[in-house]
Amino acid sequence: MSATSTRKRKAVALAADADLVLRKCRQLRQSLEVKAEIESSVVGVLPEGIPSDIVEVVELPATQVLEGMEAMALHIAQQVLERKGFSLEIPSRAASNQIYVKEWDRIVLGGKRSSRSFLNVKESRKSAITLRVMQLLHAVLMKRIHITKRDLFYTDVKLFVDQAESDGVLDDVATMIGCTRSNLHVVASDKGLVVGRIQFEEDGDFIDCTKMGVGGKAIPPYIDKIENIASDAEFILLVEKEAAYMRMAVRFGEAIGFISHSIIASHSIWLHSQEDRFYHRYPCIIITAKGQPDVATRMFLARITSELKIPVLGLVDSDPYGLKILSVYMSGSKNMSYDSASLTTPDIKWLGLRPSDLDKYDLPEQCRLDMTENDIKTGKEMMKEDFIQKNPEWMKELEIMVRQRRLGQGY
Repeated sequence: MSATSTRKRKAVALAADADLVLRKCRQLRQSLEVKAEIESSVVGVLPEGIPSDIVEVVELPATQVLEGMEAMALHIAQQVLERKGFSLEIPSRAASNQIYVKEWDRIVLGGKRSSRSFLNVKESRKSAITLRVMQLLHAVLMKRIHITKRDLFYTDVKLFVDQAESDGVLDDVATMIGCTRSNLHVVASDKGLVVGRIQFEEDGDFIDCTKMGVGGKAIPPYIDKIENIASDAEFILLVEKEAAYMRMAVRFGEAIGFISHSIIASHSIWLHSQEDRFYHRYPCIIITAKGQPDVATRMFLARITSELKIPVLGLVDSDPYGLKILSVYMSGSKNMSYDSASLTTPDIKWLGLRPSDLDKYDLPEQCRLDMTENDIKTGKEMMKEDFIQKNPEWMKELEIMVRQRRLGQGY
């Protein structure tokens, strides 16, 4: 008989009532309010050591975006009239120009720039695509409509060939003008869902997310059309997978246990009542992007967190991909680093099963999975990232993962 099977399992106590579970959330909320006051006093002040030429876009009205685009077109026309062909100076989005700013806890775009010349044979096609995308975006803004990235691609398939071409140039145009991608009126398709204690107006329509059925409300891609956000929630529960989100939305009795002094988890203990929805007993907002977070879900989370100033608890898989997803919400992604200010939500608390819990709570073998070589490779790569290294707790859990080569099944 193995030592694991003879080891006495550590007892885990349930909280007696919802107030005990929520106490930690209320403490986190108070600390967020204090932090917000401190940050408001230093708005516009660049932290010491951060390069002054970093590229960070801002929200701009359609009129300013149009003016920026028309100014670029005029500059191109002047170059052509001077028989110089034309070239564009574009902020480099290469990996070497991605900078992690510890003081902001997010990835930003550095100050390097690249030139795109129509007279250069290697760059002529990309230059033509850039002008075509600008032309299409100008028409969309003039008509005051929104389109998806897929719509943009299908407008000129022969030129673009692959959607990655038009998507990449779309980001280039945003960085050149200095606006967010949503300011260009191009959005990604709906993906994320929200349910729970939040109400808002969406393009004039009142939305109450406690009355949106089991599936919840699709997070709209047009975040700029959301107004008058109101909520009595104590926290936001960010769930990696849709299946777990559905359990939370339907029955709180199948959703939550209380482990240790600060961890709310869904992996081991179920409360008994199944007569109510989770967010009624534990006032919260539940959000999922169904896996890898999309731009609209990240922007929506950042927006409501900023306005409501309540903590975010992230329930993700106990594997490198779960932490990778959480890090995108917190610190941003490299391909959208120029817009990290509006897409990131710092200080999300990691919930759920951790690698250190496998032995701590003596979880049986059927709850453990062997890591694949790809899992291990991803874990090792993550341990090299600055935004992971700044969190000793995450580093410890990743080290345990890679060393033991075992994962907890599910949450």
